[in-house]
Amino acid sequence: MYWRLSGSGFQNKKGSANRRSFKRIVESGARPGVLAYCGAEPVGWCAVEPRESYPRLARSRILEPVDDRPVWSVTCLFVKRGFRTRGISVGLLKTAVEQARSRGARIVEGYPVEPRSGTMPDAFAWTGLASAFLKAGFEEVARRSPTRPIMRRVVRPAAARRRNRL
Repeated sequence: MYWRLSGSGFQNKKGSANRRSFKRIVESGARPGVLAYCGAEPVGWCAVEPRESYPRLARSRILEPVDDRPVWSVTCLFVKRGFRTRGISVGLLKTAVEQARSRGARIVEGYPVEPRSGTMPDAFAWTGLASAFLKAGFEEVARRSPTRPIMRRVVRPAAARRRNRL
């Protein structure tokens, strides 16, 4: 809910109120992202929706739009401890791109972090790491902060992909 609310709105609903709000979004039939499972256990999450779904992005100087092209945004990437460093983040990103493509996206954008020293506490990597985005086929298109690249992956529409396979 962080990207969906103002700073005070997020703080005022911190905890169970934000969880309830997000549950209502999911129960409405929206598909706000993708999950990764190991057997029946959920082990990862990647949020992806049109950029307009995340009003806080509109207020960010560092993450302001690169151009006027419509994009879908990856705003959160989480892998459960014990399942990290297994490529799950890359798989989640690729699946998120496919979900966005199937819903009409032409560009999927992410806002990962790139640690200066090579490592960073997990709590600060909740938007993903630049290295995972690169492995998932994203390219850096802008950088307004030393540790915060804006990464994009351009995708062909679903119909064009099917035609090219024939």
